[in-house]
Amino acid sequence: MSEVEGQREHTASLAHRVPDLAALELLLAVARLGSLGAAAREVGITQPAASSRIRSMERQLGVALVDRSPRGSRLTDAGALVTDWARRVVEAAAAFDAGARALRDRRDSRLRVAASMTIAEYLLPGWLLALHAARPDTAVSLLAGNSAKVAELLLSGEADLGFVEGLSVPTGLDSVVIAHDRLIVVTAPGHPWARRRRPLGAEELAATPLILRERGSGTRQVLDAALGGLARPLIELSSTTAVKASAVSGAGPSVLSELAVGEELSMRRLVSIPVEDVSLRRDLRAVWPKGHRPTGPARELLSLTRG
Repeated sequence: MSEVEGQREHTASLAHRVPDLAALELLLAVARLGSLGAAAREVGITQPAASSRIRSMERQLGVALVDRSPRGSRLTDAGALVTDWARRVVEAAAAFDAGARALRDRRDSRLRVAASMTIAEYLLPGWLLALHAARPDTAVSLLAGNSAKVAELLLSGEADLGFVEGLSVPTGLDSVVIAHDRLIVVTAPGHPWARRRRPLGAEELAATPLILRERGSGTRQVLDAALGGLARPLIELSSTTAVKASAVSGAGPSVLSELAVGEELSMRRLVSIPVEDVSLRRDLRAVWPKGHRPTGPARELLSLTRG
């Protein structure tokens, strides 16, 4: 057997030949307290369980570690030596634990969220308020953009959790559906469509220049797929708020999330136009890099979206 193979075999069997941390901590307690019963109480187990753990460790190492007598428990010479080694192992484990805890604290100190416009403007504020109540020390940053931009931020490591509105999950990401949404056709009250007696047909909608979001937005992706193509946009804008303001001004018809136009519809600044023969429902999704399930504050925010 080569030296490299021997080292590999030695490393592979180490876990079976070295006592676990619980056994080493018990041995250190026996050394410090001079009593197996007192050591058992300190580590939170019964005395029979402590005796069994010491015997198991002695069998594993092949040496006697503790002499037991009515006057108490005393380490053997081998036990004293093993205790010195055990102390170093436990101290190293404590340093390992402190380092891991520091990594978790650093992770939990911030959360970078990327979201497409509708979710960023109309859903995330409530979720982030609830997260702040649960984690007041976590600093949250929100980057808003279209669905393509959200995927780019996640895949480049610039965001921890994303939310998108498109038809499909961007390549390289895993997802879960968190809500459903419906797109509706809206116009200002003075537009001719506001006086229609019959629903708008899908073909007419597809042939009409509309005020639209830019390419890459989830809203435009869903609308384009549902209608099988769109006319050249009347105006192309980069935010839901800008599209809505243009529609309110009477610039032309648009298609927006019902989440975005509730107030405008109730105040009659916009009118909803019924459409037949086409479904404009869509899924809203949380997304993250494939194989990296959200942890810490990202996992907690994800749970709040589904509560």
